[in-house]
Amino acid sequence: MPSRVEDYEVLYTIGSGSYGKCQKIRRKTDGKVLVWKELDYGTMTEAEKQMLVSEVNLLRELKHPNIVRYYDRIIDRSNTTLYIVMEYCEGGDLSSLITRCIKERRYLDEEFILRVLTQLALALKECHRRSDGGHTVLHRDLKPANIFLDAKQNVKLGDFGLARILNHDTSFAKTFVGTPYYMSPEQVNRMSYNEKSDIWSLGCLLYELCALSPPFTAYNQKELAEKIREGKFRRIPYRYSEELNTLLSRMLNLKDYLRPSVESILQNPVIEDLVAEELRKNSEKNRRRSAEPESPQPTDPSVAELRLKEQQLHERERALKTREEMLEQRERELCIRERLADEKLARAENLMKNYNPVKQPKTPFSNVLGSCEENFSPGRKKVHFAGDKENQNPEKPIKTKNQELKKRLQAANLRAEALCEMERNYHLKSRQILGIR
Repeated sequence: MPSRVEDYEVLYTIGSGSYGKCQKIRRKTDGKVLVWKELDYGTMTEAEKQMLVSEVNLLRELKHPNIVRYYDRIIDRSNTTLYIVMEYCEGGDLSSLITRCIKERRYLDEEFILRVLTQLALALKECHRRSDGGHTVLHRDLKPANIFLDAKQNVKLGDFGLARILNHDTSFAKTFVGTPYYMSPEQVNRMSYNEKSDIWSLGCLLYELCALSPPFTAYNQKELAEKIREGKFRRIPYRYSEELNTLLSRMLNLKDYLRPSVESILQNPVIEDLVAEELRKNSEKNRRRSAEPESPQPTDPSVAELRLKEQQLHERERALKTREEMLEQRERELCIRERLADEKLARAENLMKNYNPVKQPKTPFSNVLGSCEENFSPGRKKVHFAGDKENQNPEKPIKTKNQELKKRLQAANLRAEALCEMERNYHLKSRQILGIR
């Protein structure tokens, strides 16, 4: 039987916004404290309704200790209201924690920040490399306000309202969404992006945990976009280790293919011990759950069928990973070719600039000198020597030099035309590769 609004008791409102309310509730059947998002879908556009349905479906599918757990949904059609029932996180969100640290003028411990990094990386791994074999999920709105803490200060990734499911056949999103402070350069430039965009946002979030302010700040969105494109930021406070600073710098690399993947972050020496501890705790939780009384075990044929499906999913995951590595290699090669083309064009432009000053008529040095002598020595007469070669034909070397420069200009123009043709071919191949993806 589907749940009803009457099955829950509202305790108090945690927060509210344009979408609706977030309220703390208690389930009447067993007294369990939960939270629900009350959303009025009557005034929503079709695109907003679709985003809402996507969030509910994602929350239902994503099951991980570091992702906010989904419990139920209730649709009140008479009031056009949707209630999404989820896990309650007693510790609040990271945004409130940062605000409290600024007010108290204290920094967070590096051990806590590394634990947040470890648990968020494990949550993103579940999104980017689904354990159930599902499509890749980009969160696209990683920020402190969407990261929650439970009573034991464990991280819970929530608010998948802007998340997007990617098929590996078309593995580059193009929608312009997210919070400006944590947007990747690809999103700011309205280019296609993939899961490395979440890595950039994660780096911005961790930087803010260390410095208590985002790495890129500005008074308006245009200035903020310019700073993100430039990619320059101050080092985190020196109370934090150089290893953590190096990892953050890699995550905030302007080139997405140079940022580490989730797997690479989890293998970093600075958090590898914490990763092993988290995996051990998660396995113990799973063991305890399996030890609890459950429904009758499936028959042997069902178990064999499930194992076969699991093996097929693993093989598919390996094939997709290989394909992704090939695409990344192609993209790196295209970037190198683009850089070489830019260098050749710059050299051709320099040749053009060097020619232009010579092309304009100049006053001969001898005339300037003569005029100076006339101005400063009016009583002195100019003396000409009949046998002086320079006085016989002073314009001949200049003409020869102009002819040489004209030849060099023609050669530069030919090279510039060839480089333009190469650039057109490069853009055509880039579009073809993006179409293949």
